[in-house]
Amino acid sequence: MEFRKMMDSKYRDLLVSYIKDESEQALYQGQKFSRKSIEHKISPEDIISLHKYLMIDLYPDLPEHVIKSFDILLEVMIGYGFAYREHQSLRHVQQEIRSEMEIAANVQQTLLSTEIPSTKELDIGAISVPAKMMNGDYYHFVEDEGHTISIAIADVIGKGIPAALCMSMIKYAMDSLPETRKLPSNVLENLNRVVEQNVDPSMFITMFYGMYDIQSHMFHFASAGHEPGLYYNSKTGEFNELVAKGLLLGVDKKAKYEQVKKEINPGDMIVLMSDGVTECRTEEGFIEKENLIGYIKKHMHLKAQDIVENVYKELEKIQDFQLRDDFTLIIFKREEV
Repeated sequence: MEFRKMMDSKYRDLLVSYIKDESEQALYQGQKFSRKSIEHKISPEDIISLHKYLMIDLYPDLPEHVIKSFDILLEVMIGYGFAYREHQSLRHVQQEIRSEMEIAANVQQTLLSTEIPSTKELDIGAISVPAKMMNGDYYHFVEDEGHTISIAIADVIGKGIPAALCMSMIKYAMDSLPETRKLPSNVLENLNRVVEQNVDPSMFITMFYGMYDIQSHMFHFASAGHEPGLYYNSKTGEFNELVAKGLLLGVDKKAKYEQVKKEINPGDMIVLMSDGVTECRTEEGFIEKENLIGYIKKHMHLKAQDIVENVYKELEKIQDFQLRDDFTLIIFKREEV
């Protein structure tokens, strides 16, 4: 309040001082006056009104057209003031939303974190990179006392906090399944009922669920409309798709899921991914699956984690380092032991 009482005299002194000798000191004091005005929430139009009043008081013979020019300036500044305050308000809201999103992203990372299993029979690598702050992709490993290693990889059709909450529900639904219901087709059937009953109809989830039997080296898998995985045959040097029929989760609560098995020999690989991998876009359009296979072959002499990281770098580069969708890539490589 003290500044408001004194601002008339302070601004008068500034105005007179500058008109008299146009000093740099007066301009500097003017900048300080501006900062003080902002601190005390003095609007731009209030300063224009004060300026007009003082000019008429100091120069009674001021030409009429000059006085009128202050009127138009005042109207301009009133509009500017409203727009500026609205802009500041929106910035504040955006900062709050960003802060909340950062907290949500950290919570998501904590809730959905999973450790890559370590076993002498398998070399496993995994990478998941969100296109934005929140990740709509999800992967989770389940290790069964050295007998099996299961992997779930999912993609929510829908992004942001709702997708993160949905993924948390999926994770805990999987964790609550009894040991007798761990076969891939059973897992997807159970999760499908959970999603159908609890998730908004506008949201759908694709999922690939695989179970690797370390003793028999058989890979059992099922899919709920997810991007097909790839199987690399080390003897023939060929890649083939791992296809299993099944609807997206949440479409039909009575849906059944085909379960397929594949024998994995030493040197063979299983490649699992989200559609953010196969739908990488360049100026020419989507990359072909052959291009993806080419990048995998280029680095397949490396450890599995190095393969997924190098393939990610290759695909990130051809997209000018701008991911358009969440990216998840997982590789199982059977070791020769």
